[in-house]
Amino acid sequence: MDAATGRRPARGGAPRVDKRRALLDGALEVFAQDGYARASIDAIARRAGVSTRTIYNQFGDKATLFEAVIVDSARRTADAQIAIVQRCLGKIVNIEDDLIEFARLWAQPSPESALHFALVRQVIADARHIPPAALQAWQEAGPLRVQKEIAAHLRRIADAGHLAIDDADLAAVHLVQLVAGDATRRSFYGAIPLPTEEVYRVADAGVRAFLYGYGVRRPRKSQASRAVGASRAPRAARRT
Repeated sequence: MDAATGRRPARGGAPRVDKRRALLDGALEVFAQDGYARASIDAIARRAGVSTRTIYNQFGDKATLFEAVIVDSARRTADAQIAIVQRCLGKIVNIEDDLIEFARLWAQPSPESALHFALVRQVIADARHIPPAALQAWQEAGPLRVQKEIAAHLRRIADAGHLAIDDADLAAVHLVQLVAGDATRRSFYGAIPLPTEEVYRVADAGVRAFLYGYGVRRPRKSQASRAVGASRAPRAARRT
């Protein structure tokens, strides 16, 4: 047994390769490059360095393999996004500054997620040919899980008096769309990245639009009360 990996060494003393991990990674590359309909089991087997028999033995067919790949990729990407949410929204000191920090990190493409979003571009183009169960599993493992995390933080921030929110789930959708929706569309889901300055400009404006809709409205003094306050000011000054 290898003390570092906990695996039984293969012949020659080398640790056994994790074939499932290699298969998922290789299939992700092929699906991200060719899409679901065009990707072949043979191409995936070559990329992963496994036999087609291994693929069929572990997953049965291409549809089941694709669902496993997109769920795995979505889960890992969601984990990274949730870390950003927790870091930026976990404690609020200044609502606008903290939301802008979140927005800039959120809207800026991450190199670690580039392959996942290449897969997302293929999914959008090929959605009619992809089994609905795989699409739903992807949403639940990734986007919906992240949305729930953002909603939970927004609900807590609203309870602390920093935001006025009735529907935290809808507010989470609005926040993400306002700070990153336009950049996502214009970059074609990261295929053609925008300049960082432009991403920040859009993200900052999105935060201000979000706060316009969900910010706490401080009551303004009426004109009459301002006039009364002004008339009393000289008398107060004379007392001192």
